[in-house]
Amino acid sequence: MFLQEGNASCVSWDGKGKLNWTTFGCETEINNNTIKCSCSHLTFFAVLMSPPDANVTAQDLESLTYITYIGCGISMFFLSIALFMHFLLRKAKSNQATKILMNMFVALFLLNASFLSNESVANTEDNAACVFIALLLHYSMLASFTWFFIQALHMYLWLLRQNVTITNYTRKITVLGWAFPAPIVIAIASVGEYKTVIIKQRLKKFHECKLCWITNRYIHYTVNIGYYALVFIFTTGIFIMIVTKVVQTRNTKATDGKRKTFRKQLMMVLSLFLLFGLTWSVAFFSYGPMRIPSYYIFTVLNSFQGFFLFLYYYHIHNDVAGHFSDDPKSSGSTTTMVPPNTNGLENVYN
Repeated sequence: MFLQEGNASCVSWDGKGKLNWTTFGCETEINNNTIKCSCSHLTFFAVLMSPPDANVTAQDLESLTYITYIGCGISMFFLSIALFMHFLLRKAKSNQATKILMNMFVALFLLNASFLSNESVANTEDNAACVFIALLLHYSMLASFTWFFIQALHMYLWLLRQNVTITNYTRKITVLGWAFPAPIVIAIASVGEYKTVIIKQRLKKFHECKLCWITNRYIHYTVNIGYYALVFIFTTGIFIMIVTKVVQTRNTKATDGKRKTFRKQLMMVLSLFLLFGLTWSVAFFSYGPMRIPSYYIFTVLNSFQGFFLFLYYYHIHNDVAGHFSDDPKSSGSTTTMVPPNTNGLENVYN
């Protein structure tokens, strides 16, 4: 707080190197001899799939922000552990399924890191830095969507197709996963649509917080919602086919009792939900009375997604002890998709 021309004003640090103070996002209330400052600079994960002018109450914004910071921080920590384990300890032994999962981990790590640093960059009011962090955030989000698609495609080729031979399989899917989103973000940056987005809180007087993101509603719906919708349709179709196949296989060999079989089936379904990114579909319900509840569900599921996927990664490597004999193997520059047997289906989701 400082005094200017005899009036008290509430301020906050603007995030720059020097102690520069700004009244942005701060409300000053003077009641007799009491001065009340209310400052808020908060963002939450679900805003990535929400309209640019999304409004939430101050209480919800604060709660969603805490969930986001905790979830993204925990996810980044465990994703970094998984990447360390892979690149320094297990890379030589990894198969194609693990390599795809690691690429997804890198995309999600970049997504969480760029989101957590986004607001700090936005508060610097440096336009070039804001464009860069918005571009990086958008690219990593679209790359994550692409790796959800690739994960589903790989499962489809492995579990459902038979005798499929693909030349340079690993190289092709890697190029697809990282190169496909690039022209999209470059095109958006070239037309200058990465700007500062103002997120408002519903109060007697509006508080505002900044985020470097897409300001154009039509680009948001076309690129973000539209692109994910296409991925969602494909991954959902593969999800239904795989669940049906695995359940049918388990039902024919249910020897451990119904309770154990149900538990394995439930774990398999939850794993596929995470691997295919189906949790992001909660954004489709962010309208009307479901808007705020969907924000909470979306934020919890997707800010913690990296942590949940780490548990999946640890589970399959610890439980199966590296036995991925039913996963497609590479021979030189050619990969042959071998039809899995029922043991192969059970090994992955035990």
